[in-house]
Amino acid sequence: MDHSSTTARRSRTRNSCSWCGREVIESDMGRRRKYCKQSCRQRAYEQRSLVAGSSIPADAVVLSAGEADELIERLFRLRCAAEDVATAVAEEADRSELAELGAELVALAKEAERWR
Repeated sequence: MDHSSTTARRSRTRNSCSWCGREVIESDMGRRRKYCKQSCRQRAYEQRSLVAGSSIPADAVVLSAGEADELIERLFRLRCAAEDVATAVAEEADRSELAELGAELVALAKEAERWR
């Protein structure tokens, strides 16, 4: 396999931080990054250390009650935006309104991807 096809494939692959869900910026060299920042890598290490020897799986995502509530709220807003798009399509809304609703839906989906 030539280097150019590997680079092209890597640049098309979107990778999210395993800790916070933000987009990870990849370089053309080395292995894929799991975390967007060193602080996310550190938080993930701390969590793995805390659950070591317990019945909680090392790859478990542990959220505080507040974080869980925020995630539920983001998902609710995302569902509402999706319903708005479906309603606009059913009512044969004009292209500009659909574009605006679609952009809002994408923005809310990106926000919902954040775990922490």
